Amino acid sequence: MKTQQHDAIVLSSQDEKNAQGLLTGMVKDTPLPDDELLANLGLYLTSKSLSRILFFHEIYRRILNTHGVIMEFGVRWGQTLSLMAALRGIYEPFNRHRKIIGFDTFAGFKGVSDEDGATSRTADGSFSVPEGYEDALARVLACQEALNPISHLRKFELVKGDALETVPRYLADHPETLVSLAVFDFDIYKPTRAALEAIRPHLFKGSVLVFDELCDDIFPGETVAVREVLGFDSLRVERLPITARVSFVVIE
Repeated sequence: MKTQQHDAIVLSSQDEKNAQGLLTGMVKDTPLPDDELLANLGLYLTSKSLSRILFFHEIYRRILNTHGVIMEFGVRWGQTLSLMAALRGIYEPFNRHRKIIGFDTFAGFKGVSDEDGATSRTADGSFSVPEGYEDALARVLACQEALNPISHLRKFELVKGDALETVPRYLADHPETLVSLAVFDFDIYKPTRAALEAIRPHLFKGSVLVFDELCDDIFPGETVAVREVLGFDSLRVERLPITARVSFVVIE
């Protein structure tokens, strides 16, 4: 049996936790046959999970007429990357330039600092994934590509390591990069600031930046990094009514 060992921060009430536990058990013991499971995953979607999917669906629609890649900073399990790959398969299956690149240590936080406060009770190594998980994620993303056109062209990349080094190095190796969408989910200050500074010359009017922890008292470091690099006086920070925490900015 798999147990949670990965520092998830849960703000749910006890009743909500009980209901979530029941639903988790139902997923694990599903009576659905294997050949119908993927087609019926919506059976187990909660409103919270569905709202995040709908959010990213709307965000993806906003970049359809812009050129460039999708980057996610803070991949962890990779659900957002997989969702982006599925949306690409729906809306622009022949766009080989819409590469999806994910950056993560795949070993948890690295570089927790004073700017991150103490409310989250996290430290270096928090929110880790099992060793070698990036290989499992790569297989999932490869399957996503195999289910859509031009699957012979690999259109995703997972970049493992400290963002302070990997993001600038990737962009130095790929000077042609335009960033159409950047999703920030590092949570903490140092890698968020490093990624923002690195991609800034690769942004353009219409680029979309998504943030998972802006105005969040548990993870203040993300807000501090955005304020220092971009400045809020020039940004319109927007949200959708279907989600509570995630927000976005369109470069103008």
